[in-house]
Amino acid sequence: MIESSRQNKAAWEHNAYEFWVREAGRPEERAGKILENPLGALHRFAGMFDGFSGVKVANICGSCGKKAVPLAVLGADVTVFDISEENRRYATEMAGAAGVKMDYEVCDVLEISLEKFGEAFDVVFMEGGILHYFHNIGQFMRMMHALLKPGGKMILSDFHPLTKIMDVLNFQRPPMDYFSTEILEGEMPHARFYEEETRKSFPRCSLRLYTLSEIINSVIDSGFALTRFDEHPAWTDSSLPGEFTIIARK
Repeated sequence: MIESSRQNKAAWEHNAYEFWVREAGRPEERAGKILENPLGALHRFAGMFDGFSGVKVANICGSCGKKAVPLAVLGADVTVFDISEENRRYATEMAGAAGVKMDYEVCDVLEISLEKFGEAFDVVFMEGGILHYFHNIGQFMRMMHALLKPGGKMILSDFHPLTKIMDVLNFQRPPMDYFSTEILEGEMPHARFYEEETRKSFPRCSLRLYTLSEIINSVIDSGFALTRFDEHPAWTDSSLPGEFTIIARK
């Protein structure tokens, strides 16, 4: 595991289980809500899947299982790949409470075993802002391509690159040169939800923020056929883009 991955692992294993309990409720409570409306728990992503029953899904950086568990409830065969043991604990407890099976691999996504998982999935799915944790987006996209069966689909939703120059999602991060390729240190996302003294104690993450063209070209260059690109309004200001979704095929 490279040093930046170790740094991000330390950040994502700091207080994460406690944060999910605080913000989303106990795993069994969140499981109950998912069981009431699993399609609703997937939000806009529900319509991006061609089906659920028996579909093999790799949920990349699936965090606390907030999308993996509803996918499993709907009948998908889900494997989460994430760097945080704390996230795994919350997600597997939630899956157990929901009565579904879900595999969870704690690892650096760039070090996933292709001997075990190469061309194993119908869908690779990621959302919630993960690309900035990977310093080589080309390497990341090639891994996504390698995980998919021929004809498989990638669903990628992430923060819009406008966030490099405007704090449209209230991340409390200073603006930077849009075309900068700088590796920077940033707050662990949960930190801003705590009081200032506690916030200062959180480990820092190692980040690389990408331009829109870098993201789109990395998808194309890795061998995907880009089939759809959508932009979504920021939750702070619906007149500005805050997120985007790419759908591509192998």
